[in-house]
Formats: sequence, structure tokens, C-alpha cells
Amino acid sequence: MELDFPEYACPYAARLAEKSRRFRLQVKADKRELKGGDGFSADPFGELSRAGKLPGLKQRFPDRVLVMTTDRCFMTCRHCTRRGLFGRTAIVDTPEKLAACVEYVKAHPKVRDVLLSGGDVLTLPDRQVMEFVNAFAALPQVEVVRVCSRALSANPGRITARLAKLLGQSGKVWFNTQFNCADEVTPEAVHAAKLLVERGIPVSCQTVLLKGVNDSGPEMLRLLRKLSVARIRPYYVFLCDPVSGIDHFRVDADQARQIENYCAERIGGLALPRFVRDVPGAKRKLPV
Repeated sequence: MELDFPEYACPYAARLAEKSRRFRLQVKADKRELKGGDGFSADPFGELSRAGKLPGLKQRFPDRVLVMTTDRCFMTCRHCTRRGLFGRTAIVDTPEKLAACVEYVKAHPKVRDVLLSGGDVLTLPDRQVMEFVNAFAALPQVEVVRVCSRALSANPGRITARLAKLLGQSGKVWFNTQFNCADEVTPEAVHAAKLLVERGIPVSCQTVLLKGVNDSGPEMLRLLRKLSVARIRPYYVFLCDPVSGIDHFRVDADQARQIENYCAERIGGLALPRFVRDVPGAKRKLPV
């Protein structure tokens, strides 16, 4: 099957996909990705058209910016928002580009939150990761530097004691990750989360609601409970973004509300994420 968004999984993710059907659905390409006529866009948030004068930096909201640190990932998640932009988006891959992003933030004093994303920033070596982190953490206006990575679920061995120590030094780093099924919360993932949490780094999870993966109350509850034990706080559960090629994963809003109610009746608020959708042009994540 020839795809614009090629299938890839690092060795850890490939092994987990062999063991878990729910994880395998996120890893393996599906011929339904090629189906047209779903009414969605390859670039629903206009990232290419809104690239602006500073390639590699994106700003949708006044208090935060997203920096595209790389175009590499530990796996090509089949439900990825940027699947249609693979190999087409600009990244911040030189010291000069990073310096330009820092100057942009300094020129926009409302920015207090910087997201390091891509791709997955942790596919870079520690030295480069910390160049990004330190460049923004050094700015007095920046209160939060978010490391956005699926390493915890797709390659937890990437989180070492050394990296956790480095990330914890500024006191500004938050770690945002993605787990979509309880099978992903392995002993390796729990250990990696422990390294981060014990260095004072809050770890939050943004789950995507996916048909066949986590689209039932009991399965979602199983995930939330395992995340809580690992001290990973469930943050959001997203409906699939309006991107083309993932229609076979979509769960409708009514079913999402049923899943949310099921979980809310069985688990405390500390472990209950907000069920939301990201809508192009909206000023916030919209509640389901």
C-alpha cells in the first residue's frame, strides 16, 4: 500500500504493537486511510498557509507558541493531525532559527507558554533538547516550557535519569504525552514517568478518542486508572481532529459523552480528563 504518510515504528513500539491489538491499530497503516470524500482537510488548521515570516514557529493563541523542533517521531501515529503535512512543514533546525524564535517570543510579551513539538522533540539528542528548553526557560516572561513527546508510550527508554535531571533544572518544564490505551502503560513507561515526576516535572496526558482503541467506558476507565497509578495526570481526551484520512477512527460526540459520564461516575476528578474537540478558528478547546 503506497501512502503519503509512511508507516514507521521504533523497535519498542513495534514490539508493543505485536502484543497489543489496540496499540497495533495506531501503528499499522490501513487501506481506509486512502479513502476520499470524507469532507476533511489535509491541513485543517491552516499550518502551511499561516506559516508567516518565521517558519517553524506557530501561534494560534496569544499566550502560547508552538516550536517545530523536528519532523521525526518514534512512530507515525495513524491518527496524527499533521499526517497530511509530512515532510512539508518548516522546522527550527539551526541555531539561527532558534535565536529568531527566541526574539519573536521576546517581542510578544503576552507569550508565557512555549510548546516544543514537531515531530517529537525527544528524537533529538539531549544536547539539542536542552538547547531548546534553556533558550526559552531563560526568558523571564516564559513560565512554562512544554516538552511534547510520545516517548513515554512509544519509546520510554529514551527517558533516562540524566535527561530527567536536565529537564528538571529550570523548574519550568512540563511534560505532555499521549497514551491511548491501558496496554501502553507498561512497566517501562511507569518507570520513565517516575524519573520525570521525581525531578519535579509534572506529567500530563492528552488522549485521542479512537474507534477500536478506547471507545468504551470500561476501556477508557482502565486507561485512566493506570495513568493515575503512574502519576500521569489525564488532561484531555480529544475527539479526532478534522483531518483527512482518519475517518475510520472517529467516535461521535454522543458516544464521547457517554464514555465521559461512565468514567465520571467511577473515578475522582483528579483522574478525570476534559473531553474536548479542537476546532479551527476557535479561541479555546471546545467541550464535547
